[in-house]
Amino acid sequence: MGKYEKLAQDIIQNVGGKQNVNSLEHCVTRLRFRLKDESKANTDVLKNMDGVVTVVKSGGQYQVVIGNHVSDVYAEVNAAGGFSAESGDSGDTGSGEKISLFSRFVDMISGVFAPTLGVLAATGMIKGFNALFLTLGWLTEASGTYQILNAIGDCLFFFFPIFLGFTASKKFGGNHFIGMAIGAALVYPNIAGITSSGAEPLYTLFGGTLFESPVYITFLGIPVILMTYSSSVIPIIIAAFVGAKIEKFFKNTIPSVVRTFLVPFCTLLVIVPLTFILIGPIATWAGTLIGNGTLAVYNFSPIAAGIIMGAFWQVFVIFGLHWGFVPIAINNLTLLGKDPVLAGMFGASFAQTGVVLAILLKTKNKKLKSLSIPAVISGIFGVTEPAIYGITLPRKKPFIVSCIAAAVGGGIIGAMGTQGYRIGGLGIFGIPSYIGPNGLDAGFYGAIIGIIVSFVLGVVITLFTFKDDPIAEDGTPSKKAGSFLTQETVGSPMKGSVIALSTIKDEAFSTGAMGKGVAIEPIEGKVYSPVDGVLTSLFSSGHAIGITSDTGVEILIHVGQDTVKLKGKYFTPRIKQGDAVKKGDLLMEFDMDEIRKAGYVLTTPIIVSNTGSYLDVIETQQKQIGYADNLLTIVV
Repeated sequence: MGKYEKLAQDIIQNVGGKQNVNSLEHCVTRLRFRLKDESKANTDVLKNMDGVVTVVKSGGQYQVVIGNHVSDVYAEVNAAGGFSAESGDSGDTGSGEKISLFSRFVDMISGVFAPTLGVLAATGMIKGFNALFLTLGWLTEASGTYQILNAIGDCLFFFFPIFLGFTASKKFGGNHFIGMAIGAALVYPNIAGITSSGAEPLYTLFGGTLFESPVYITFLGIPVILMTYSSSVIPIIIAAFVGAKIEKFFKNTIPSVVRTFLVPFCTLLVIVPLTFILIGPIATWAGTLIGNGTLAVYNFSPIAAGIIMGAFWQVFVIFGLHWGFVPIAINNLTLLGKDPVLAGMFGASFAQTGVVLAILLKTKNKKLKSLSIPAVISGIFGVTEPAIYGITLPRKKPFIVSCIAAAVGGGIIGAMGTQGYRIGGLGIFGIPSYIGPNGLDAGFYGAIIGIIVSFVLGVVITLFTFKDDPIAEDGTPSKKAGSFLTQETVGSPMKGSVIALSTIKDEAFSTGAMGKGVAIEPIEGKVYSPVDGVLTSLFSSGHAIGITSDTGVEILIHVGQDTVKLKGKYFTPRIKQGDAVKKGDLLMEFDMDEIRKAGYVLTTPIIVSNTGSYLDVIETQQKQIGYADNLLTIVV
């Protein structure tokens, strides 16, 4: 068995099984699922699983945070689930539930850019270190070493449309290689070099306007406005989206016997000229406006921009919203050769690392120390999810301290006019990304000062403010920690013998996947309401009842095992769905003898289905229980 095979199998099971997965991607630390029905996922089980840091729902994605070894787990999950690489973007979760336009945008951006992130950072790091070697005089621009390293550093970014053609087509459900062909056409040397060849334009379009464009070539008499598409992002994404729609049309109209070659043939003949004539110029102009717009916002107050990016970057990361800034930054690098937008966030990972280092130095809790050591190490290299989800966010105040420290560092970075000149590495590997054409200028030193200040403030403020609150051995707040805990009780809906949930045969209940609770072996065929609340679900077969208490506790009472097969026979509901109920109201009667004669057991699980919303669900210690006796205690 592979190192992560068991973890992969458990993840698949608890996201609702492979049949519940529409698509799967991963980024630096997260598995990013698109699920057909998120309600089928056992979020609480996943959050408490060894090997999983936490679960985040954002942007239409169900994100399982793994940590630094996410790529290995992703490979095992893909192998175990046999998931298709195809992924659509219908804006539907798969269960008919629509997601918002903004969530669709975040999901689309992460799906397009996430697969390239590792190589994009690696090539950016190489280019950044090459710039450092040049600045320090270790290399010259004429040396072969410099030129080859530069080729490695530039290869992905220069030919970015080809790579994004692949990932965007995959995201939009098109043929990956058609997407690559569109991107390759955009950077085809003979066309890309026309504008720099010294040739005279045939004529000029939109003369005297912002969109004035010389025309060097035509296609079937239609003027083609040539743009520089190397390193561009917006044109190829739009072209891949439109291309996927065109490809789908031809798939539905061309006979299957010739579809293999005629679909790509027809699709490319339509989409490539359309991209050069219409999509490319419009997308490029839009990119220019976006670039100039973000620069105008930044120039209005660089300090404020830096403070805002520093303060909220980790919040953006938590919800996956940071992907919205990636295309803006790459667009700025393409059009302006530099980007100030992401510079302000550079101190955030250092602030987070500083906070965790201070906690490591101050805490006496062995479990917390063991979590903090790898979190500090990964944080130095810019991967802060283990620190955020495992340490600072659950304790709230340390996370707020890290945001404050990052905001101060971001303000310094903004004040010093720091710009990023490439998408490079994270953490300390990101430092060379701030070396510009003029070498080690004020902006570069601003970046260094900003990250040092963020780190030091994170350490110092935390040393003075962190209190080593009582923590249980699992790293969660101790149930003895203080009076902030409250308790609610759930009465017994049945009379009978109490047995452990783990002993019943139905694994959906015995594993705790559905939530915590107990089972009862009833001695009377009656079910009473265990709380004041509303009957939120009454299954048509009558065998199961869902109640939501007035305080929000969701309780499921499932009479017997596999009794759904009786299709309501021998069950008599005494109340209807949507009715308000009081504790002790009769909900249902059932014929115990007839059900048993039919071959079914009556062991009845009673669970809190939203267990994850509470600190704990504590079962009664009684072996025999009567109606309305305290069955479960909810720790809030």
